[in-house]
Amino acid sequence: MSEHEPVTSPDQHKPGHPRAARIGAAVSAVVLLTMLVGNHHGHVEDIFLIIGAGLLVLALVGDWVLRRNGLR
Repeated sequence: MSEHEPVTSPDQHKPGHPRAARIGAAVSAVVLLTMLVGNHHGHVEDIFLIIGAGLLVLALVGDWVLRRNGLR
């Protein structure tokens, strides 16, 4: 059976829906930041929420720069 399939390298397989992934990352970052509002007393959770949202935004900015420069 496998002899009928073309031989491809892993970099030839593109991800399914990159636009949906970008939208999902942006929505997740906003949801993480809305979790800052709450009735908790400690602020350790706030640090992790801000770092998580910052990493998502950093990934979105990096993806935007790569797409703008034609590297993706």
